[in-house]
Amino acid sequence: AGYGFNKSHAAAYALLAYQTAYMKAHHAAAFAAANLSAVMDDTDKMRIFRDDAIGQGITVLPPDVNASNYRFEPVDATQIRYGLGGVKGTGEAAIEAVVAARGSGGPFRDLFDFCRRVDKRAVNRRAIEALIRAGTFDAMEPRRAALLASVGIALEAAERAEANAAQVSLFGEESAEPSVGLVATREWTDAERLQHEKAAIGYYLSGHPFAGYAAELAPVIRTTIANLAPRQERTLVAGIVTQMRVQSS
Repeated sequence: AGYGFNKSHAAAYALLAYQTAYMKAHHAAAFAAANLSAVMDDTDKMRIFRDDAIGQGITVLPPDVNASNYRFEPVDATQIRYGLGGVKGTGEAAIEAVVAARGSGGPFRDLFDFCRRVDKRAVNRRAIEALIRAGTFDAMEPRRAALLASVGIALEAAERAEANAAQVSLFGEESAEPSVGLVATREWTDAERLQHEKAAIGYYLSGHPFAGYAAELAPVIRTTIANLAPRQERTLVAGIVTQMRVQSS
């Protein structure tokens, strides 16, 4: 009424409001997944919709190269799976190549198996590193720093395997590929893990740097900035200033 909508606009918007409210109330997981999929290019909106879904009691399962598809998808009435399309630096072609390789050969066993099976023309090193930073390999191997440091040797091993597959032994025997393990490296601290995660997704997904100080600040900080209400008195605000340069290995 304050804006002065005419009746044709008001009726159309009222109908859409009723329909979307019904979907949110009765099909919350599917509605949240559809909204998140629609804003995958806008991390600020993704975070808002994700927080709203969690506030409704919906569990947002983390991205997983062995379980996620390109879009966000409902798993059941109370759970949705994070879409790999929400990871920066990948692209739809790369994610579709990952899903295709998984569909034809089953779940990936490890990083080396992943690099051997995906189409490297679509899934390049930058995309693999982004997927690692986002935690999509955590179910197979939680050591993200070791995974990131091993991308180069994993891709080299994949190239050798492809070259050997085209060769035939003099005696008709298949040559075994030497076993290669992950590079030994210092694992990231929680703060480093979250910074890499934010670089790949656009916001903190598995936690927040403030969590490490929440107990210490609990006596003076009792609410979040989002829940502040106007008041005459001064308000004490606590936060964390972080700076980290993320480079490809």
